Amino acid sequence: MTVPTLLPGLLACPVADAYARMTKVFPSLSIDVLGEGAEPPLGGGWVGAADLAAGGAALDTFLAWDDAQVLRDYGKPARPDVIGGFALHRYAWPACLLITVPWFLHRRVPRVPVGNVFFQRALGRMSVQIDDFACLPDDPAAALPGARVVPDEEALRAEVRSAAAEHLGPVLDGFAPRMRRGNRALWGMATDEIVEGLWYVAHLLGEERRAVAELELLLPDTAGPYVGSAAFRELTGHQGELLPTRDRASCCLFYTLRPEDTCVTCPRTCDADRVRKLSAGV
Repeated sequence: MTVPTLLPGLLACPVADAYARMTKVFPSLSIDVLGEGAEPPLGGGWVGAADLAAGGAALDTFLAWDDAQVLRDYGKPARPDVIGGFALHRYAWPACLLITVPWFLHRRVPRVPVGNVFFQRALGRMSVQIDDFACLPDDPAAALPGARVVPDEEALRAEVRSAAAEHLGPVLDGFAPRMRRGNRALWGMATDEIVEGLWYVAHLLGEERRAVAELELLLPDTAGPYVGSAAFRELTGHQGELLPTRDRASCCLFYTLRPEDTCVTCPRTCDADRVRKLSAGV
């Protein structure tokens, strides 16, 4: 197959359609793919992932946003390490979707090093430059410049894990001094961001069951540097209905603000409380 036989949209960007489909069901996040030679967005609330990874003034500004929001919403300040965790989640959750959504929808895995990603959190926008991506041999995009063909599904899953680690590793290093968490805890958070972001988007797409199965294969217990696994399971509701849940590898520490209000997938939340929350649609 030659490049001219491909659709014009595919030639423009092999992952743009996946991002557009996600935004259609999840308009809170839109992703712009920067063309070759395009200038990245600067100012106006934009921050580069590389600047967050550097851990300097840009990260201070990013953390201050969460600090102000917590004070406004809950009437009291949070510990600095809690703010660090909140801010990391605000960035890492959408950043992981840059990689997992094209993989899930089209079996294409873009490489997104920190120097290629920019985030505007107040508007829910990301800009990314994609220089190369992995795909399977039968993918029409395999003929495009920048395509790296891998032999099978497991090799493609390895590409997802590697691309996410390449991006998240420097970001975790930048946040680490602010969070009072060791390397294992940080990579547990990375595991949760990968899983819960795609799980949520797949639910909106009507493909939750497939996402659960795919994520269980993507993140087994042995998938270093990640800590933990996809860890999905089902509970039985009061009417005999099956309620999907999972056990997070990390805790966001929201309980330090509201001890009575833990996340439904939090390791601190017992199954009885999970059933109650899930049955109520919390």
